[in-house]
Amino acid sequence: MKHDHPSDSLSANTQAILLLTAPLLLARSSASSDLLSLGEYKKLAQHLRLAGYQPADLISKDAENVLRSCYSIIEESRLRNLLGRGFLLSQVVTHWQSRAIWVVSRADPHYPSILKSRLREDAPPILYGCGDISLLETGGLAVIGSRDADPSENSYARAVGQLCAQAGRMLISGGARGIDQAAMQGAARANGWVCEVMAEKLERATLDPQRRQAFMENRLVLVSAYDPNAGFHAGHALQRNKHIYALANAALVVASDHLRGGTWAGAIEQLEKMHLVPLYIRRSGIASDGLHALAKKGAIPWPEPQDEQAFNDILQLPQVTVSKPETDSLPLFSLGSEAEVEIKLECANNPADALFCSVRQIVQCLLNVPMNDEAIARVLNVSPDQAKTWLQRLVDEGTLEQKIPSCTYTLRGRNPRHAS
Repeated sequence: MKHDHPSDSLSANTQAILLLTAPLLLARSSASSDLLSLGEYKKLAQHLRLAGYQPADLISKDAENVLRSCYSIIEESRLRNLLGRGFLLSQVVTHWQSRAIWVVSRADPHYPSILKSRLREDAPPILYGCGDISLLETGGLAVIGSRDADPSENSYARAVGQLCAQAGRMLISGGARGIDQAAMQGAARANGWVCEVMAEKLERATLDPQRRQAFMENRLVLVSAYDPNAGFHAGHALQRNKHIYALANAALVVASDHLRGGTWAGAIEQLEKMHLVPLYIRRSGIASDGLHALAKKGAIPWPEPQDEQAFNDILQLPQVTVSKPETDSLPLFSLGSEAEVEIKLECANNPADALFCSVRQIVQCLLNVPMNDEAIARVLNVSPDQAKTWLQRLVDEGTLEQKIPSCTYTLRGRNPRHAS
């Protein structure tokens, strides 16, 4: 099978994945109805990997044998039609390049490792963007909230964005009206770094004169899992939420409706399923039914840092993920933001003690405000009984003290601010 190939700036793997999954929208063109869904592409990618192939082999000179091996996964005519869109791809790539839009696939070395390590096979097969792609590996604070926030909430978000910039950390948000834009404005006005995770109209944003200076100074990166010309799609907006969380060290929900809306849905997904980062909620200002409900689900009151050091202390809380060890019933934690790594055992002869040393460090970072054992268990993603065992040991050794009758834990010798 002969294929026309786009510019050499795209790897062969990226070309193949684009042909299989991307709508390749240009002007008023419409997307192919045969595109592989994320689930279908996952199955195909798994099949290729097990067979010793990679996506690029589907458009190589010797593609026929590879294609025949895939017909049990994807119908032959559908697969050939998608891979036969080489000329359209070359046109679209030329168009993207004229607008400084870059494209990477999950098979490329420049694809953000933080997304692959956290989302694994659910990481988007293709990412489009504009700006310094290396910013996507730096982490930062994700600020999230309702489109219809009131002026005081927007002002709060701008102040958080400003402090984020002053602390030298990146502000990550979705660019939507309301809280997202307010937080990004606060960071941008303080000459900070901003990552805008988009679900629609990436190309239009790259041409915005108000973003030009930030692009030139490498302070802004736009990124999207969806075609640069794609319009609004509710499903894309919801999926985009997990990409925002996955790129961050921590997330702060400033305003949320109760039981409805994208902010609520994304936060609940994080608290109940994904557990990608610590999820904080605003605890000052006007009370909110949505935030109160998120607190009951395990969201943490934002410590309200007043300076750069306090802000960085929050974001330096190690990222906690759980995997099942082979030799111990206790979980191992990932302390790196870019890739999952096992804890470096400080006590080679006693892995459980080494694990507890790391738990001590995490809890010390966590207790900027008093928390009870159930909230700590949710953040650590362990059972309440396991959390109580560790907390009691920390109390016994003098690291923590338990407040009665509130049943909360604080660091001994520190007078932390109390949650309202």
